[in-house]
Amino acid sequence: MTSSRRSLWIAVAAVATAALVANLPATDAKPRRKSAGFDAEIERNSASLVLEGRETFRFETFGDEAFWGGQLRLHESIGAAKPRDALALGLKIDVDALTAPIKRGITRGTVDLDDPAVTRELLRRNAVVGVKGFFDAGGNLTSIGITCALCHSTVDDSTSAGIGRRLDGWPNRDLDVGKIINLAPTVAPIAAVLAVDEGTVRSVLDSWGPGKFDAALLLDGKAFRPDGKSGATLIPPAFGLAGVNLNTWTGWGSTTYWNAFVAVLEMHGKGNFSDPRLSDAAQFPVAARNGFDNVVSDPDLVTPKLAALHAYQLVIPAPKARAGSFDAAASARGDLLFSGRANCARCHTEALSTEPGWNLHTPAEMGIDSFQADRSPDRRYRTAPLRGLWTHMKGGFFHDGRFATLRDVIVHYDSLFTLGLSAPEMADLEEYLKSL
Repeated sequence: MTSSRRSLWIAVAAVATAALVANLPATDAKPRRKSAGFDAEIERNSASLVLEGRETFRFETFGDEAFWGGQLRLHESIGAAKPRDALALGLKIDVDALTAPIKRGITRGTVDLDDPAVTRELLRRNAVVGVKGFFDAGGNLTSIGITCALCHSTVDDSTSAGIGRRLDGWPNRDLDVGKIINLAPTVAPIAAVLAVDEGTVRSVLDSWGPGKFDAALLLDGKAFRPDGKSGATLIPPAFGLAGVNLNTWTGWGSTTYWNAFVAVLEMHGKGNFSDPRLSDAAQFPVAARNGFDNVVSDPDLVTPKLAALHAYQLVIPAPKARAGSFDAAASARGDLLFSGRANCARCHTEALSTEPGWNLHTPAEMGIDSFQADRSPDRRYRTAPLRGLWTHMKGGFFHDGRFATLRDVIVHYDSLFTLGLSAPEMADLEEYLKSL
């Protein structure tokens, strides 16, 4: 980041911090003194990092347009797509990026959602969540890049389905990543990494389905489980991560580790990334063959962004369940079961809803197969945090959505641990989970 832009962030942060302090609620304690010295520097830095991180999360491509536009030429297909078709693939529109006339036109139905020119205009206004268009001086779409928000943000549908205000950190379980990539005129660069033909790549991408992505495919090449189902996993939430150690389905590393991993290896951004575990040709043959254990780019567009991105993600709270979305009385009974006879809190501690520290378990402890766990260095599954569970019920539960409902999960653990829960107790526990 340039010094002038950094200065701008600090100035904005100072205003934000002052406003925050001015609006603190009154208490019986002594009046809060204005911070000075290093305390003031900490507060300025905190606010600056969060604001910078939000911009990174929403709009930073890390130079990945060289891949998505330059190599796959995805912009040729996206720029020619109807907005209606883009919405059907799970792409979302940020209503706050639109002008008042466009908003009114969408509401009144006068904006033609079958006109590709509207898609290009939405891209020009940075209104397509997680997708950034690049235009030449003549207004022609020349490339396209993706950001963290593509998978880990959605909208509140306040204007219409797929169009509304951003909800950062919420997983987009409508997003069909595989089908979107398959719109590209060529997937030859992906085929080259995997050492297969383009037809095979396109078949694999089609197998993922909405709300799923296979981050391990470019590491081990294992596109399908032994039962023939896709190896893709559900897109996880990126909220409520403060205090959580490992935060992917199989616990590869911390939040900032995974940010670097995804930015460089999955988004194809230009940055540095190192993980010697990926040099293991037996477990990660694709990664070892392609040198993914030590990627070096000059310039490095990823590493300078990691601190702020991390700071922003750690302050995104898990959304609270809406009033009326669960039975309060049943939830209270379920709460007692959760920390009592059902013993859920043994792993999902109520303070974090996962374990503090090393929050991993063997497949046997989970009572499931080891396929996805074996694709990770520690060959274990992470204890998923449960806060905000109500926001990502679409697509099922566990890493691959194998359990269609919460009741199915409860039945699974009731059987695994011989809990002997009755049907009413299971119902109470389900209402409690919905309330988190």
